[in-house]
Amino acid sequence: MKLYQQLADDLSNLIRQGALRPGDRVPSVREVSRERGLSPATIIHAYELLEGQGLIETRPRSGYFVGHQWPAPARQPRPSRPSSRSTLLDVSELVFEVLESLRNRDVVPLGSAFPSPTWFPLAKLGSCLATSARRMDPWSTVEDLPGGSAELRRQIAKRYLRSGAAVSPDEIIITAGALEALNLSLQTLTQPGDLIAIESPAFYGCLQAIEARGLKAVEVPTHPVHGVDPGALARVLDKHPVRACWFMMNFQNPLGARVPDEARAELLRMLAARDIPLIEDDVYAELYFGERRPRSTKAFDRKGLVLSCGSFSKCLAPGYRIGWVAAGRYALQVQRRKIMSSLSTSIPVQDAIAAYLRQGGYDRHLGSLRRRLLEQRDIALRALRAHLPASHTVTRPEGGYFLWLELPDIDAIAIHRRALDQGFSIAPGPIFSARREFRRCLRINYGHEWTAASDKAVRSLAAIVRSAKPAPE
Repeated sequence: MKLYQQLADDLSNLIRQGALRPGDRVPSVREVSRERGLSPATIIHAYELLEGQGLIETRPRSGYFVGHQWPAPARQPRPSRPSSRSTLLDVSELVFEVLESLRNRDVVPLGSAFPSPTWFPLAKLGSCLATSARRMDPWSTVEDLPGGSAELRRQIAKRYLRSGAAVSPDEIIITAGALEALNLSLQTLTQPGDLIAIESPAFYGCLQAIEARGLKAVEVPTHPVHGVDPGALARVLDKHPVRACWFMMNFQNPLGARVPDEARAELLRMLAARDIPLIEDDVYAELYFGERRPRSTKAFDRKGLVLSCGSFSKCLAPGYRIGWVAAGRYALQVQRRKIMSSLSTSIPVQDAIAAYLRQGGYDRHLGSLRRRLLEQRDIALRALRAHLPASHTVTRPEGGYFLWLELPDIDAIAIHRRALDQGFSIAPGPIFSARREFRRCLRINYGHEWTAASDKAVRSLAAIVRSAKPAPE
């Protein structure tokens, strides 16, 4: 990235996150030159770029200021404060009830876990699949069984390299989606009764996997912007015999939080000192909104402790169910688990994804998808601000496609059921909690085209909220 672009990106993030607010003075050219060692021409170029985006404005003889047309961000939800005790999980029935209600395409999908399937190059992928099936080497059905397609693993390793991590194709195991990768990793690292450290709130698939394995969970306080708190994790590790951690470091579901590089490095040093592995659910890593690609957590891993689980389902190929785990020192064990559980993931589908990546066009697709998601995020935030009570708080994520909304005195489960009666869905907070907490919170999906029906759903949500009974204590 050019120096002026990096400076513009850094200032843009400060403005979008609310650190610099409308009317605030932006550091002068002289100040930035002194602090960053940049030339005045580079700094002015960056400021002109921000002016063109409407983020800052020039005042004669006064300098640069954050533009007043840029709305101050809504207040952020509070960081979580979970109990420090471990717990056995019992969440699956509640999760199944909610998920079953989200499958109807006629329902406005504010509660969906998926982006719009119409935003992906499915015709091009179908062409690759047809070609791959016709030209498939029969011996690949045997040779690619242990870890998966050699070409696909090589393409995935190249993506890791672009995010700062040197990952060997030999440590990558192709799976039937990221959820299989996560479950295989959990099975490799744990025995029933072990204790797993998780975020609070956490992805409900994580909660269900821990429940199914007969494990206990201890929740770690998690910030709505910066993700899991390394200091809080240190206190958990000092108190509990944690066998492994399961975290989302990039655009966490449901918060949309991203762990900064400094905190990520600190967290990895802490785990390495205790030899505790990290299962990382990294399915949203490609859906960043800034100019710079987030660094992979594998880039900070010096001991092979990170089992990085990814997928093409959220960024390229919904329904193809192609995921992977870059399993570090545990690669052989995970591979054997894969052989024992399902032997192999569909070889023709792997070859089709590999062919698409090899032909190019993936980055163009991702660029278009990111721009679309960013636009939808801002539309959704404006709709929430226009219709919901002023007391609401909401995240403003820099990637992914989820907003985390907190409202006073609501019962999220009751809101969810009333919403379905009115033709739209939301994801209630308790499905993201080991203890069914977050009863005043909702997850909103902005990963679908925002339509008049979407706006009507937000207005209906506001009416439901205003008439709702308080949440039970």
